[in-house]
Amino acid sequence: MQGILHVDLDAFYASVEQMLHPELAGRPVLVGGGVVLAASYEARAHGVAAPMGVKQALHLCPDAVVVNGSFENYGPISKQVMAICADMTPLVEQISIDEAFLDVRGSTHLLGSPDEIGQAIRQRVANEVGLPISVGIASTKFLAKVASGQAKPDGLLRPEDEIAWLHGLPVSVMWGVGPVRNATLAEYGIQTVGDLAQASKEHLTAWLGPGAANHFHALAWNRDGRSVRKPGRAGSMGSQSALGRGLTRETDLSVALLRIADRLSARLRKKGRAGRTITVRARFADMTAVTRAIT
Repeated sequence: MQGILHVDLDAFYASVEQMLHPELAGRPVLVGGGVVLAASYEARAHGVAAPMGVKQALHLCPDAVVVNGSFENYGPISKQVMAICADMTPLVEQISIDEAFLDVRGSTHLLGSPDEIGQAIRQRVANEVGLPISVGIASTKFLAKVASGQAKPDGLLRPEDEIAWLHGLPVSVMWGVGPVRNATLAEYGIQTVGDLAQASKEHLTAWLGPGAANHFHALAWNRDGRSVRKPGRAGSMGSQSALGRGLTRETDLSVALLRIADRLSARLRKKGRAGRTITVRARFADMTAVTRAIT
């Protein structure tokens, strides 16, 4: 039964800013400082994507509005959306601030078909939260996530013939197929998921290695045995902030770091948790990054 839903808020950070600031509605919005953390669909239409340097993004989309982001709002708004999902089923697996898997097979006798449940989620999120959300519906987590990606922006998709639909998509829709692996597969004539599904295990192993070959061949035939599980105790917690352009003075950086640390420590105290290792990661406008950790 196609009872697995993947719900994904569209351009979450940027959509929140457009909701909180009505004057930004319909305008290209970039959330970030030196690096774009999120781009509205109006900006994406000009080729802007995250993570991209803001300078490059403004070259592609000169009319874009750059905002640092109101990170203190994103968590509470995410909780509102997840609460709506939890009204539909107790089996909600949140995998990031803006997306989750739901297993609604036990809810259909009360709430209607998976399509009806998906539409109800979209309507409630739009009416109660004010944000667009896309929903993919399938028999597996893998395909539900692919479907939500194809449904964007602000849509719902449930493939009728799952295998036929999947095989017609570019191989880049598969988890783990980034630009490098996509280029490798293209060298061997693998353009679609169907091409990959028809390739022999021997060839895939030679091209990708045994582990990746088995993984991608299984997904190409929509074999994904993972169930939707409520997440357990988080192993880590984090906080981030876009610092803006031209922030170079040590005192200003210290203030920004203190704010991030204070926000994170407040969350830890609220949950009665303590950390052992602290990691700091900074990404610069040229897309280089540095990471430091202490235990």
